[in-house]
Amino acid sequence: MNYLGTVTLETDRLILRKTIESDAEPMFRNWASDERVTKYLTWQAYESVEQLQNTYHQYLLDNADDPKFFDWKIVLKDTNEPVGSIGVVKMNEEIAEAEIGYCLAYDFWHMGFMTEALSRVVKFLFDEVGFNRIAATHDVNNPNSGKVMNKCGLVEEGIFRQGGKNNQGIIDVCHHAIIRDDYYKDC
Repeated sequence: MNYLGTVTLETDRLILRKTIESDAEPMFRNWASDERVTKYLTWQAYESVEQLQNTYHQYLLDNADDPKFFDWKIVLKDTNEPVGSIGVVKMNEEIAEAEIGYCLAYDFWHMGFMTEALSRVVKFLFDEVGFNRIAATHDVNNPNSGKVMNKCGLVEEGIFRQGGKNNQGIIDVCHHAIIRDDYYKDC
């Protein structure tokens, strides 16, 4: 494995970069305070920018230079505004697996931004870091997240009944993944 950490990545419309100090306010405004965004996540919407700064935002800043930490702000090239985040939420080094999690500001849903971001992150994690398996999960009641995974080549592997918990309570979790061999076979 070639641990590179959160290096800047680009797509046609996006810059994916590590968290910076000035991100707290747009994070709060664009997605971290929006219950529509956090509905299927494991963390509650933040009530103030100060609460975000003192917890999650500080955690991101503290870990930003760790080579085994992969967490990007999704920034629109047109506005230079962060509108979401994507990153490795779990890692199993024994089998070279990275599990991806993501969220996006509600105003940017259904525009292809998350598919664009996830595709670029998958490519980076396979090509440059050397993972063998990229996985992601979603609440079965949030099928649009699964559609993003499918568009990026992650195949549905099954549903773990009552296998997770989020802001909706105990949930059925749909698992998706792509392995290195299949990724390169399709290229």
